[in-house]
Amino acid sequence: MTIIEEISEYLQKGRAKNVKALVQQALDEGIDAKTILDEGLLSGMMTVGARFKRNEVFVPEVLVAARAMNAGMAILEPRLVEIGNEPVGRAVIGTVKGDLHDIGKNLVAMMLKGAGFEVCDLGVDVEPEAYLAKAEEIGADIIGMSALLTTTMPGMKNLIDLLEEKGLRDKYIVMIGGAPVNESFAQEIGADYYTPDAASAAETARDAVMNRRSHAS
Repeated sequence: MTIIEEISEYLQKGRAKNVKALVQQALDEGIDAKTILDEGLLSGMMTVGARFKRNEVFVPEVLVAARAMNAGMAILEPRLVEIGNEPVGRAVIGTVKGDLHDIGKNLVAMMLKGAGFEVCDLGVDVEPEAYLAKAEEIGADIIGMSALLTTTMPGMKNLIDLLEEKGLRDKYIVMIGGAPVNESFAQEIGADYYTPDAASAAETARDAVMNRRSHAS
C-alpha cells in the first residue's frame, strides 16, 4: 500500500495521529501537496461520505474521520497556501434565524470540506442579511441553509427574496436541507437544490459548481 493509500485508510478509520504523521512523512518524501490532498485526504473523506449515505457508517464515525482529516489539513495547509491551491469552490452555510439546531449543518460543513470546498460556517440563528454579507465578502459560490423546525423554514424564503431584491439571485447557488425540508418546498421557494443528507449535499455542491464553471467558460 502506498503512503497516499495509507493516509486515506487511516482517515476512514478516524486515526488522526496516524494521518498527521503520514501527511508529514509524505511531504518530507517530496510528494506533491495537491496529490496528498486529493488522493489521500479528500478521497478518504469522500469514501466515508459514500458509506454514510449507504448507512454503512453513522454520525460518530463521520465525526472522527472529519477530525482525522482536519489533523492532516493542519499539516498540509501551509504548503497548499504556498503553491496557491484553489478550493473547488466557496460555501457559506448556517442554520436559519430562530433555529438553534446544528448537528446536520455541522456534518454538511465537514462533508463540503471533504469535497474540497472552503467553508464559512455562520453557526445557528442566522439572519438572511448575515448570509448575504458573508457570501459577498468571501466570493461564495454556494449559500447553504439548514432548518430543523417547520416554524423557521420561512427564513429560507426570506434569504431568496433578499437575493432577488438585490438583483443577486443568479450569482449564488442556493442549497437547503433539514428534517422538515423537502424537494417540493425547495421548488416552492425557488431554491436551486434540496438534499436529504450531508454526503448528497457535498456531491451536489461539487457538481453544481463544476457545471456552472463549464457553462461560464
